[in-house]
Amino acid sequence: MTVTGMRSDRFRAAAEAKDFAAGEALFADRVTFRSPFVHTPYEGRETLMFILSNVAQVFEDFRYVAQVETGDTAVLMFEARVGDRELQGVDVLRFDDEDLISEMTVMVRPMSGLEALDAEMGRRLEAQGVDPG
Repeated sequence: MTVTGMRSDRFRAAAEAKDFAAGEALFADRVTFRSPFVHTPYEGRETLMFILSNVAQVFEDFRYVAQVETGDTAVLMFEARVGDRELQGVDVLRFDDEDLISEMTVMVRPMSGLEALDAEMGRRLEAQGVDPG
């Protein structure tokens, strides 16, 4: 069952379709992204789009299984696979006064799924000449 009429619906549709051209317009220029891997948040839409486009290539069988929204915050729970590791996670979105996503936080479980995601993302980023640090 799909819930309709939420601020996060357009993000969900873009993420499920892996349509980053549509997704980019949903984020504020100065969006803050909190990754499950590093303490310091990433800043800016361009950086976030780079990360999301790589994650989309790593996740297999990606699907949202729940969506809850109240006020300026939405939580979308997803399930995916990385290789032989299944994982669950949540995307926490905060919206600004213009209905743009100003903050995104991602959490992933279990540890084995997070480790598989980290290893594959590291390989992909290094192949592109980016220090995954």
